[in-house]
Amino acid sequence: MKKFLDEFKAFALKGNVMDMAIGVIIGGAFAAITGSLVSDVITPLLAVLFNSPNTDALNITLRAATADSEAVVLGLGTFVGTIVNFLVIALVLFSVIKAMNKAKELAEKNKKKEEEAAPAEPSAEEKLLTEIRDLLKERK
Repeated sequence: MKKFLDEFKAFALKGNVMDMAIGVIIGGAFAAITGSLVSDVITPLLAVLFNSPNTDALNITLRAATADSEAVVLGLGTFVGTIVNFLVIALVLFSVIKAMNKAKELAEKNKKKEEEAAPAEPSAEEKLLTEIRDLLKERK
């Protein structure tokens, strides 16, 4: 059990966990932004497109409310809003990941160019062998 706890502690204190926590917090804030975009901008446009006062008008009532029970409603308008919200988030995430991959690719190309342009410095072993060779030449 101690080994398990030590492994968990090592995992939890790594930088990746902190990065993930920050990502979750930013993701929550981003969800609020996309939720507002969908409900305040895109949903009214969809309502106009479908010639209805709002997307709730797209809902279908399967059973009307009675004194004994609530109405049973098929929430198509809500579902469409959720799909649009997902598509907006997916598009933004795709764009961010694509940009990050492009930046990483450019950084790797630049690093490779620098490595090719810079003269290769001899290793410590090569330097030592060169010194030995020079010492042997002097002895002759």
